[in-house]
Amino acid sequence: MRRSRQSKLLEIIRDKNIDTQERLAAELNAAGFKVTQATVSRDIKELGLIKVPGPGGKSVYARSPKGSSAADERFRKILRDTVTDIQSAENILVIHTLSGCANAAAEAIDNIAPRSVVGTLAGDNTIFAAVDCKENVPAVLELFREAII
Repeated sequence: MRRSRQSKLLEIIRDKNIDTQERLAAELNAAGFKVTQATVSRDIKELGLIKVPGPGGKSVYARSPKGSSAADERFRKILRDTVTDIQSAENILVIHTLSGCANAAAEAIDNIAPRSVVGTLAGDNTIFAAVDCKENVPAVLELFREAII
């Protein structure tokens, strides 16, 4: 049952822009899978799903394009442990880290960031991350802020 449910979940996020666990649960229920939000949350974690910028700047669920979920979690831990502040200026994110940690945090960003982050440049305690367009900045900011909480 779990495999078929998770297979359907992946099909739903591939075909539709799903932005909340509640909406994903509703879609699964409509497809005949009786699930709760807690079940959906566990499936999201097991499948290593991430949120990426979607239409209109909303973040939507997607499969992680890079690495395994275990590797992604290690990168998120690096961000949680090192990032102290994130700001934006047009399509550039300015990310401050603990002293000497910017290179490790930039590597983490390069590995888990959505495709809309086209590159990073790290100094000692500051990272510049270029986003492909201003419209994607709010969703990328939300994604990074969720990663460091």
